[in-house]
Amino acid sequence: MILGSILNPINSSIIAVALVPIGIAFGAPASQTTLLVSALYFATAIGQPLAGRLIDLFGPRGLYLAGAALTTIAGIIGAFAPSLSLLIIARVVLGLGTCAGYPASMSLLRRETERTAATGGFRPTGMLTALSVANQTVAVVGPTLGGLLVDVGGWRSTFAINIPLGLACFVCGLILLPRREGAAAADAGEARSAAPRSGVLRRLDIPGILLFAALLVSLMLFLMNAAVATLWLLAVVVLAGAGLAFRELRAADPFIDLRVMGANIPLLTTYLRGMLTMVVAYAMFFGFPQWLQVERGFSAVTAGLLLLPTFATSLVVAAVTGRHAAVRAKLVVGAVAQIVGCVGMLFIDEGTHIIGLVALAVVFGVPQGLLNLANQNAMFGQARPASIGASAGLLRTFMYLGAILAAAAIGVFFHDGIDTDGLHGLSGLMLGVAATMLVLVLADRSLRRLDATGL
Repeated sequence: MILGSILNPINSSIIAVALVPIGIAFGAPASQTTLLVSALYFATAIGQPLAGRLIDLFGPRGLYLAGAALTTIAGIIGAFAPSLSLLIIARVVLGLGTCAGYPASMSLLRRETERTAATGGFRPTGMLTALSVANQTVAVVGPTLGGLLVDVGGWRSTFAINIPLGLACFVCGLILLPRREGAAAADAGEARSAAPRSGVLRRLDIPGILLFAALLVSLMLFLMNAAVATLWLLAVVVLAGAGLAFRELRAADPFIDLRVMGANIPLLTTYLRGMLTMVVAYAMFFGFPQWLQVERGFSAVTAGLLLLPTFATSLVVAAVTGRHAAVRAKLVVGAVAQIVGCVGMLFIDEGTHIIGLVALAVVFGVPQGLLNLANQNAMFGQARPASIGASAGLLRTFMYLGAILAAAAIGVFFHDGIDTDGLHGLSGLMLGVAATMLVLVLADRSLRRLDATGL
């Protein structure tokens, strides 16, 4: 479960320090190399809930293995791609391939929780913590690992690393994952009943999936290039959204059950928190290393190493707090730490001592260790058991919407070049998002009830 779930976050961050050398290799500006970031986010944002829905219907094994195979193929394509266009295609395939690991993990944990509910023999808190720590660790260590890979084997090694990782996932999944598969239960407390694969396939809401994809793609394209000339994309968003609502409210077995979701305001709020968390985190992970390389003149490996304190801090914080079920306290402290980090980023410049840069990285490690864990645990407690895979996928979708917003913001503030003024402008936006996050947490009364129930 851990190995499969880390494929997506490691690929979302490992490329951060490879963007500059890739741009040099292909003679491409930052506005084009940023597409490598966005391509994975597009594929992931659409693919995560789809993979989750398929896992709810078919079980985790088949989807997990298919995802591992696609990840391996994407690594091969990226390792030998002769053009930036083919690299972008590799990132799309990579995004689709890495979609299954996290929803599969949530599905397996939920099934084990239900199976042992009568005896109370399994509580998911420890495993949820392990998954969160692993995902946070690789997301933060990704730029550091990427810098080392670029320094030793060139930027292509950031793609090639997926070949052994994908193969390892495939072999482990083939040997270890349970073979029993079944359709999702209609109610939270029902056991999943076995169903013919063809019958389950007919339940897959293809029109709903296509409308959802159209909605997300048009929204993301507008966010990445918001201008008067792209306002027509908002019309597509509205039409696709209206079509999706019309379809899902009438479908017998909808891809996204809007009635259930609309009645579950706490879960919707968790999705929004996940998005805001990622706006701040990914603006830092992608904006800060590029500034370190261009404005401060650090190498890719040094820029990556300067994010290592973020990794170490997040690991310690998540490990220490992970077994405590309290969600609200983690969210409050994490949001405050984000605010402190954003304020600190407003005051760094070309003359800031390296100790100050390290201290900033440490501060950003605190929310990284708290917020993702808290949002994941909140989703696990708020989602219907029968749709845990799709719910987990949607959480990741909202998180990658946040990452898309971060990438768009970086493109805006670094449009005329990567400099300190642009970094400060980005930091001001991050500060506003972090403050909004804190307000949402303090206003959410459902978090106290969630803490009372525990996991």
